[in-house]
Amino acid sequence: MDASSLRDFSKNLFESTDYDHKDISGGNNSEVPLICQIKGSDFLVPGKCRFICGCVKEECKKLDGNKYDIVIADPPWWNKYIRRLKKAAFKLSYSMMYNEEIASIPINSLFSDTTLIAVWCTNSPSNIKSVKELIFPKWGVDYVTTWYWLKLTIDLEPICAFSSGSKKQPYERLIIGRRGDIKVPENVVFASIPSSLHSHKPPLIDLFTYYNVSTKGPHVLELFARYLLPNTTSVGYEPLKWQNLALYVEYQ
Repeated sequence: MDASSLRDFSKNLFESTDYDHKDISGGNNSEVPLICQIKGSDFLVPGKCRFICGCVKEECKKLDGNKYDIVIADPPWWNKYIRRLKKAAFKLSYSMMYNEEIASIPINSLFSDTTLIAVWCTNSPSNIKSVKELIFPKWGVDYVTTWYWLKLTIDLEPICAFSSGSKKQPYERLIIGRRGDIKVPENVVFASIPSSLHSHKPPLIDLFTYYNVSTKGPHVLELFARYLLPNTTSVGYEPLKWQNLALYVEYQ
């Protein structure tokens, strides 16, 4: 499959999994995955997880009283180019947010005494500055460092050349902050072959555990989630997006 065909496949798959699950919540208290049916479709739900479908800002208010050791966010950053595509009938299942809106998400009360906060950010200088100088301060979080996800081809080469300015880069930024005394290694680079699924970020819990920046069995909160993970509360309009059983092949 060439790059053009792969892009079309990814786009069609993204649109075909555009479910209306607003105000639906659930989870799995057992240790083993289970299959649940929602609005006529089967979804794979991993063990020890919880999902809440709805507006992140509103649902965070309902989580008040819960405390999380790790908070991961992949915000829908405002992007003029994507906005033009949307106007041209390219279907998107989330609404882009201004930086001030992201900063206003009420998560301050959801942090434990020592919480690691990781925010996926575009390479836009204005967004990077906003995380450090607007969003983190509003959340009561101290900026620590930036990690980099290097995206590789199947030949283990960067997916494109490194460049200057606003051109496409073969990496994405993970800006890390903390609440409390947590030691976080600086300028970590981790690499993987990216999924063909739109905006499908790699899971991070094992990576945090490897660098000893999470406690044993941490309580994890993921905002703007598109898939479910064990021991994680996933919040957003699409936490079930990539959990549809039709996307998987069963092997005995």
